[in-house]
Amino acid sequence: MVIEQLKQAEALLEGHFLLSSGRHSNAYCQCAKLLQYPKRAEKVLSVVAEKLNDTPVDIVVGPAMGGIIVAYELGRQLGVPAMFTEREDGKMALRRGFEIKQGQRVLVTEDVVTTGKSSLETIEVIHQYGAKVIGIACIANRSTQDIGFPIFDAIQLNIESWEPENCPLCKEGIPVVKPGSRKM
Repeated sequence: MVIEQLKQAEALLEGHFLLSSGRHSNAYCQCAKLLQYPKRAEKVLSVVAEKLNDTPVDIVVGPAMGGIIVAYELGRQLGVPAMFTEREDGKMALRRGFEIKQGQRVLVTEDVVTTGKSSLETIEVIHQYGAKVIGIACIANRSTQDIGFPIFDAIQLNIESWEPENCPLCKEGIPVVKPGSRKM
């Protein structure tokens, strides 16, 4: 069901992409294309919410940009508050009057997890408040490594990625496109 929703929303792209992690890939999951349809977001993220059924969550926090809508929808489905972190002077911060209390069980949300960089930056902020991160929730999990927290995903995508110096698409001279939100 998830892959069909991604395909129908034209969220699975092929080409030569520069990922937020700095790695290159021949495919990209543009979850914003899916998230523009609230009913699709609800269906796909219900898969994640079901996986969290037995996991107590007090609050969900997503890094801007990719985690904001995911946090909102999961917060709605789980019946808990949702908020986001954003960059301030190049560093992730909790702003806009959002509060995290010591001891709260926090679920970090993302659209796509590859290296977990944005999620880990958000986790640093959460730990400053003395809260406990119970895991990372996402639509698409592209991670191939253990990032130190359980991942609750709607779908696991096995898409190759390379460090720029090892990218076969660069070697073929194919121009790279940067579709994500993080400034490099």
